Amino acid sequence: MGRQWILFKTAIMFFTRINVGNLPYSKENLQASARYFSWVGIFVGLAGGLVLWASSFVFSPALSVLFSMLTTILLTGAFHEDGFADCCDAFGGGLTVEKILTIMKDSRLGTYGVIGLIGILSAKYLLLLELTENFPAGIVLFGMVAAHANSRFWATTLMQKLVYVQDIDASKSKPLADRKLTRKETAILSFGSFAPLAVFFILLYTRVSELPHFHLDITFTSWFLSFLFWVQVPPFIVQLFTVRYFKKWIGGYTGDCLGATQQVCEIAFYLGCLCLWKFI
Repeated sequence: MGRQWILFKTAIMFFTRINVGNLPYSKENLQASARYFSWVGIFVGLAGGLVLWASSFVFSPALSVLFSMLTTILLTGAFHEDGFADCCDAFGGGLTVEKILTIMKDSRLGTYGVIGLIGILSAKYLLLLELTENFPAGIVLFGMVAAHANSRFWATTLMQKLVYVQDIDASKSKPLADRKLTRKETAILSFGSFAPLAVFFILLYTRVSELPHFHLDITFTSWFLSFLFWVQVPPFIVQLFTVRYFKKWIGGYTGDCLGATQQVCEIAFYLGCLCLWKFI
């Protein structure tokens, strides 16, 4: 159990700005910590969700969503947002593999990156705002936990489907690219993603009858299948698209590609939640 705790703290250290104490760097620990990437999403989503829920007692839904997003951005140091912006710059301005990878490693932010960040942050803000207008803040809280954990699951499993193509000798993601997840590690990663999803479903099912326009004749099974379809098919399609897109243009993935995938899968999750409510 002691080693698992170290691996979890390693994942926290890699993806957030949280001080986890004196934790010596270990290539092996960083490799093995990938099993807890979705668990980090639970922590980040919980922090953002709690801020949204607490703020809703004092401020408007618009401000509550803003404070929530700022919390997750500060907590992660905009780690995934930076990856998304770098991908926008690289794939928007590069026409060859070499040019794309060169732009991606450039720390400067270009036009495509700025536009991409404005677009994805605006989309996330508007989706969360609409969710708060349709569901109680407590339900949105658990929805955020599920979204952050699930989107990191899809981003991490992308590593299983593609090869790493960045200059690994100069990349901070080199240890993660050296090997694939084992079945046990994949199971731990999956549990960290689908356990919050199950909690979110149970909460929705038990509370949704209190919301307006709920169809009381919908059975548990049909509600469950509809839930899985709307909240999992969109992120799954996003991953399928990104796998094909990255393979076509650069022959694999980079750390920035993983960050971009996480961001778009999170958006797809929120969009699926709204579709679930609109069309069920």
